[in-house]
Amino acid sequence: MIVYEVATKLPPIEVLRKRCRALAVLECVIGGAEPCYMYTREWGGDEAALMSNGSGDEWAVVFTGGGAFVRVFDHESAMSPYRDADHELWPGLLDGLPAVFSAQIEEPAFGDEDGRFLATAVLWRLDGDDRWHAGAGITVPPPRGPYDSGPDGSGMLAILLDDIADRYVAFAEDYYEIPVDRRTVEHVVAQIPLTDAMVRALNPQATLADLRADVAAMGYPLAEQ
Repeated sequence: MIVYEVATKLPPIEVLRKRCRALAVLECVIGGAEPCYMYTREWGGDEAALMSNGSGDEWAVVFTGGGAFVRVFDHESAMSPYRDADHELWPGLLDGLPAVFSAQIEEPAFGDEDGRFLATAVLWRLDGDDRWHAGAGITVPPPRGPYDSGPDGSGMLAILLDDIADRYVAFAEDYYEIPVDRRTVEHVVAQIPLTDAMVRALNPQATLADLRADVAAMGYPLAEQ
């Protein structure tokens, strides 16, 4: 999978926001203090969904007043800026990027120690657009072997593309090595207000009282006390 394929499959901005928030809530309940997926409504004046696998791979979706910006960084990608000493972005990666997203290129969290933007894939969508965009004319390198998940790391966004419940259950059961209640995951994906029973179905060691403040901060609905 490459960025152009992902661009045709990503959902509209508001659907994507709900999926990102659901992932973060599920991780808040199951992943505890070291979640892979996070969501914050305090990303400067914007909101952001963040993924980090703890091994140097990450993606971010920034929801701005003008649309949404997606940045992917695969540390082993042949398209990584670290492929050479100058740390140059892959040619074409930002071609056509609207000026409204220029602040994301300067975001310190997305840069190296010298403040240079790091990414192996970038997508964006303005409010009112009917599709997602990526830089025009990117020539991606060929796969490096049968187990190469993709040259630009955009395959890491696959969990956001269709049946997020199935994909999250598969991820969590593999990553945390625990059984995961799919029905409760479906409820969270559907944005059903979080109850203590839902929390305990996902993590018997947690309670809604423990997580109420963190979940509320993400903007996810909570059942009344």
